[in-house]
Amino acid sequence: MLTRAMSGTHRASSQCVWLITGGSSGFGFEVAKQVLQNGGMAAATYRPLAGNPLPPTLSSLQSSLPPSQVSNLLLLPCDITSPSQINAAFTATHTRFGRIDVVLNNAGCAILGEIEGTPEDQARKMFDVNFWGMCNVSKEAVKVFREVNGTESTGGKIGGMLLNVSSGAGVVPNAGIGYYCASKHALEGFTEALTKELDPAWNIKITILEPGAFKTRAHTDNTATFPVHHAYTSNTSLASHQVRHWFADRSGITGDPALAAERIYKFTMAGSLDGNRGGHVKKEAGTEAPLRLQLGDDSWNGIKATLQKRLEEMERVEEWSRGLASC
Repeated sequence: MLTRAMSGTHRASSQCVWLITGGSSGFGFEVAKQVLQNGGMAAATYRPLAGNPLPPTLSSLQSSLPPSQVSNLLLLPCDITSPSQINAAFTATHTRFGRIDVVLNNAGCAILGEIEGTPEDQARKMFDVNFWGMCNVSKEAVKVFREVNGTESTGGKIGGMLLNVSSGAGVVPNAGIGYYCASKHALEGFTEALTKELDPAWNIKITILEPGAFKTRAHTDNTATFPVHHAYTSNTSLASHQVRHWFADRSGITGDPALAAERIYKFTMAGSLDGNRGGHVKKEAGTEAPLRLQLGDDSWNGIKATLQKRLEEMERVEEWSRGLASC
């Protein structure tokens, strides 16, 4: 049973409050561990399943904490396709800890299957999580950073940091995961537009995380797999077959989520968090958060090569693109 934590106005100045969606595995779980190990406070959400209300990973994490730190972890059921559950998770986190400094918008799922062979209703369900769900978490985070973190109970200091977990596939799409790539493309466009709408006075930082292939549930039970579409069965050299083999073999998936979580935590804290003023996110002149952060050599190299190729292509078609103004 969790005990009530100190209110935000009385907690140690080094403690930073994180709200993490998809906190039962992968990046979410490992980041929650990092936060707790470094003296912070974490609200980790999970998707409740029938007959198994609390994932064993989070139950184990909770029981492993020393008595002095038990109150630093809050476990919350939350299906991010439900705006009311998102709101409830933010409200419970604020009630418990007094403010929210960082939101790791991490919950997601994937689909493996040719675009022609993926049922539309299943693709829409994935978009409800990867796009609409993450959009609603983003909007709630912005509102809390601006309106709730600025109340007298938090010393009137507004602001916060939002980390939206995309994928290297959000920039470099691949065969066999077309709808997943599209959902991450959409999230990237939404997030970039959101950053341009915010008033700088609100002191809100946003970064898109673009991980490559890591050893998480993203390549196992968090991926719905559909049979090969009949039109693609005869030619096994097609790219979608290679991607299917890569998913099945998984020997090429070498990224360590624990190392990524440590990097995410350090990145967030470096120059972004003011530990001397309540642990909240602080915007300093000249320390704008980068819009995107690639995680893993495969993501960094792949995205760089794609962007270079895109620029070369633009230069080839320049004569067809320019000079179309009527006056």
